[in-house]
Amino acid sequence: MKRNVIIFDKQDITRLGVEALVKMSLRHQEYRISFVNDRNELIAVLATNPESLVILDYALSDMNSVDGLLNIAARFHKANWVLFSEDLSIQFLKRIVVSHSTFSVVLKNSEIAEIKEAFLSAYNHTSFVCVQIRNLLEVGGSPIFQESNLLTITEKEILKEIAWGKTAKEIAAARNISVYTVITHRKNIYRKLDVNNSQEASRYALRAGIIDASDYYI
Repeated sequence: MKRNVIIFDKQDITRLGVEALVKMSLRHQEYRISFVNDRNELIAVLATNPESLVILDYALSDMNSVDGLLNIAARFHKANWVLFSEDLSIQFLKRIVVSHSTFSVVLKNSEIAEIKEAFLSAYNHTSFVCVQIRNLLEVGGSPIFQESNLLTITEKEILKEIAWGKTAKEIAAARNISVYTVITHRKNIYRKLDVNNSQEASRYALRAGIIDASDYYI
């Protein structure tokens, strides 16, 4: 019986890359590939293929929150999941990977052999965690997000408001500070995170666990 493999990504170039990796990983297995663009499409495909293997980058998906992802996983408990991302926060990993055996995780900068092993393990209903993530969980901290740890409490709060889509004027009014002060905070945030605009800063904060997906205004 062919197992369904769902690639959850709306970028054509990324889909092609993941599809190629799936073909390399599962070349001796029977499977078919489905593509979905968003959460609703994912649920629709899982409804008819509840034992699917789902490959997704959570940070770039439209999942409303970690709880939303966990609810879907609980609803379709026969499915297996591969979180295939550039980076994930320690908080996210502890919440998802450590407690839920249906989730595997591998970083996009992992060796090809490790990515293939992750996909094949998940296909065979076995969880897999790549070496980088295992090391991260063992040491209890993330060198990937050292820059975000440099932010002050105020800067993190303002970053959240930026992610909510608030303007400098709105942030200033809510905090009873000047617009120029907000602009200064924003410049410092961008400099510390090495980003150029609010969208990049918000995405970085999402991956680092400073904000949740439900906070992110697109």
